[in-house]
Amino acid sequence: MKYSILGCGWLGFPLAQHLIGQKHTVYGSTTSPKKLELFTVNNIFAFLINIEDNKITGAIDAFLQTDILIIDIPFGRQKNNLVAYKKLALLLEKSPVTKVIFISSTSVYADNNGLIKEDSDFIVNPLKQALIDLENIFLHHHGFKTTIIRFSGLIGGSRHPGNFFKEGRIVKNGLAPINLIHLEDCINIIQLISEMNFPGEVFNATADTHPTRKEFYTAASLSKGHIPAQFLTNTDFNYKIICNQKLKNLVGYQFKHANLMASFNI
Repeated sequence: MKYSILGCGWLGFPLAQHLIGQKHTVYGSTTSPKKLELFTVNNIFAFLINIEDNKITGAIDAFLQTDILIIDIPFGRQKNNLVAYKKLALLLEKSPVTKVIFISSTSVYADNNGLIKEDSDFIVNPLKQALIDLENIFLHHHGFKTTIIRFSGLIGGSRHPGNFFKEGRIVKNGLAPINLIHLEDCINIIQLISEMNFPGEVFNATADTHPTRKEFYTAASLSKGHIPAQFLTNTDFNYKIICNQKLKNLVGYQFKHANLMASFNI
C-alpha cells in the first residue's frame, strides 16, 4: 500500500516510520527544507508542500499519486486556507487516491457537562467552526471517500504530561475531567481505519478513562520527579467527556493506553 501524509510532524512522522516498518511506501510532506534530508534517511519520500494564502505550492500532483491520503496539518495552519483545501479536494478527484483520512480534534465540541458522542446533536465550539468546515469539504465530497478521526489531547513521545504544568503555577478547574490519547494509540487507530472501509464516518478517539486534571497532572509531574503545580478545586467550570465507544464497537479497536493513569507508569 502507498500512503501520502500531508503534514509529517509530531504525529505524521512517527506514523510514517510505523507504516514503513509494515512494508508500506510513504510519501511525506513538510514545509521545512531542513527536514527533507531527515525524511530521506528514514525512507520517507520527501515532498516540500505549502498550503498558505489559499494556495498550494510544491509537487502536489506527484504527492497524490498514492492509495491513501492522510491529512494531518495543525488547525492553526488550516483555518485560513479553506479555498486551498477546496482546490485540494478537486485535485483528489483526478488522482488515484481511494481513501482520505482527515485528522481532526475533539476540540470541535463545545462543553456540554456530559458525554459527547459523534452521532448525537452537539454544539460546535465557536472557536473551531472553521475546523468543522474543513472536515465537511472532504467528508461530503462525492469524488472520493473520507473518514474523519477526531483525536483528543495528544500525549506520548516528546509530550510527557509531567512537563505540561510547571512548579508554582496555579491551574484552575482541577476537578474537571480530561480527554487525552497516547501517540501509540493514534498511530494504531489511523492504520487500522486505513485498512478498513468507513466512508463518511466520524470517530472520536480518546482514552477510556477521564481522571481529573488535578489527579492526572499531579501524578504525571511526580513521575518525572517534578514538584506539581497547584490545582484549584473550584466547581464553577464547564467540561465534556468524549465517548470512544463507536471506535471500539465499529472498528474493534482496543486501546494500548486505555487507562491514562498508567500511561507513563503513573
